[in-house]
Amino acid sequence: MKFTKTLLTTALFSLSVFSTTQIAYAETNNAELVEQAILSDGEQLKRVMEAFEREEFDTVISLAQPLAAQGNVMAQSVLGFAYASREEYFQAFKWYQKAAEQGYALAQSYLGFMYDNGRGVKQDYFQAFKWYQKAAEQGDASAQNNLGIMYRLGKGVKQDDNLAKMWAGKACENGEQNGCDVYRMLNEGK
Repeated sequence: MKFTKTLLTTALFSLSVFSTTQIAYAETNNAELVEQAILSDGEQLKRVMEAFEREEFDTVISLAQPLAAQGNVMAQSVLGFAYASREEYFQAFKWYQKAAEQGYALAQSYLGFMYDNGRGVKQDYFQAFKWYQKAAEQGDASAQNNLGIMYRLGKGVKQDDNLAKMWAGKACENGEQNGCDVYRMLNEGK
């Protein structure tokens, strides 16, 4: 188990798109999914992540595609990142959705973002809210912050400052600075 946790931490740190909060979150809340992905395809994932770190997205795509097609959630998410980095949002959406449907919270959060911003899919605040909520309930700080904002603005959900404050507070507790800012603003009655 210690080896797996070390491998997990190393793998996640090598992805420059992961924030510290998301790394800690992945270790605690989606550890089983990530651990399974690493144990089954660790060496290939390492090569994928090294290529991603070098921003060699063509290589990332060619290496990750077979793993993602077999259902590896990390490979699916990395494909989503690679395609989004190339502004190929339809493809990014497709791979985030596959990982999100398997319960991978980080992919759920990014899928929510894509619905929220109309990237690769028609903008749909209801769907954005749905995916943010799934990720937020698993402890994803970014999704918690986005739920707070959606409740504050009434995007995809009835406007509710109490729920906005609750979700922003959770995001803040989980290290999301934007959540702290929203929480403070709501406390000041702004």
